[in-house]
Amino acid sequence: MTDSHPASSLIIGGAASSPRAPLPVLPPLALYIHIPWCVRKCPYCDFNSHTASPVLPEEEYVDALLADLDQDLHAVYDREISSIFFGGGTPSLFSAQALGRLLKGVEQRIPFAHDIEITLEANPGTFEQEKFVAYRKLGINRLSIGIQSFQQQKLEALGRIHNGDEAVRAAGMARQAGFDNFNLDLMHGLPDQSLDDALSDLRQAIELKPTHISWYQLTLEPNTVFWNQPPVLPEDDTLWDIQEAGQALLAAHGYAQYEVSAYAQPGRPARHNLNYWSFGDFIGIGAGAHGKLSHPDGRIVRTWKTRLPKDYLNPAKSFQAGEKALTNDEMPFEFLMNALRLTAGVESRLYPERTGLPLESLAEHRREAEQSGLMQVEPSRLAATERGQLFLNDLLQKFLN
Repeated sequence: MTDSHPASSLIIGGAASSPRAPLPVLPPLALYIHIPWCVRKCPYCDFNSHTASPVLPEEEYVDALLADLDQDLHAVYDREISSIFFGGGTPSLFSAQALGRLLKGVEQRIPFAHDIEITLEANPGTFEQEKFVAYRKLGINRLSIGIQSFQQQKLEALGRIHNGDEAVRAAGMARQAGFDNFNLDLMHGLPDQSLDDALSDLRQAIELKPTHISWYQLTLEPNTVFWNQPPVLPEDDTLWDIQEAGQALLAAHGYAQYEVSAYAQPGRPARHNLNYWSFGDFIGIGAGAHGKLSHPDGRIVRTWKTRLPKDYLNPAKSFQAGEKALTNDEMPFEFLMNALRLTAGVESRLYPERTGLPLESLAEHRREAEQSGLMQVEPSRLAATERGQLFLNDLLQKFLN
């Protein structure tokens, strides 16, 4: 999982259950904005992205995004937006003028927190100094730069449009544009990658002094080129060696691991992603965007939007493709599949606050997880052990009905 996306949240079937308690306080509210176009679709990518035409329909898409947002305003309930994330695709293909009009339209509809975090995903192949200076002036205050590797052979295998030198220059241009908070997105477990290759990439990233590094293993996902034509990936022993050595290297340079694949300097975790992992709310607008919205009466609803840009831009079609209210039986898994990704977990009180269900409803499965050594025996926190982090799927299965 990258720094970028709420991803396509797992939708689980289940019978309707009795109403849960009203939520005492609604969770913080974030906004995810999906820009679906990119220069070229990468063979490993399973996000909703589409190769861009020479001229992007910026004006029409911004109009559609604001109209889409209007339809979700009923679930704001007087909250302010704590963070915004522009994900993709490649949002940095859009002009500063288009993003400025969009941000102004959003703020006219929902107030921004005084310390709002606004992140833009960008790829090195689309960096232009003047454009990024303009982005910073709009109030965008964080970048997530998709580097993946600095090595030419690995970049070619991944289908990336940039080279290592462009990746290095992108970080420098971000700083020159006024961004003192940026993430570098880096993969390991790449085709034919050795331990030395992986650590070389990490060292290069650390030298650029980002405030945050998303470092995660390449996985082969369905509906991708790599799924149908699998590359030769490192053996499990090599993957394990890379993971252990990489984590030690990051820690030695002051990057604390706070989530499965997220490492940050002190005080610099991604607030937008922390909101996902602590079961906060987020409106998702744009082609294929997902959202999760809580209501005072205790209903928690996941939404997903029309995927194809041509359908999303078609006024005859609905923005929303579907929605699902979570049942009581689904809630433990839905909450914990996010919270247990955090190395420190979350405070136990957050479960009743965010789900409307008593903490005791977790007791039986929680005891079993603790006895298996997968979950910490800590009444005030819901957190995985180190072993539980390594076998997170096994841990989550215990809470899946």
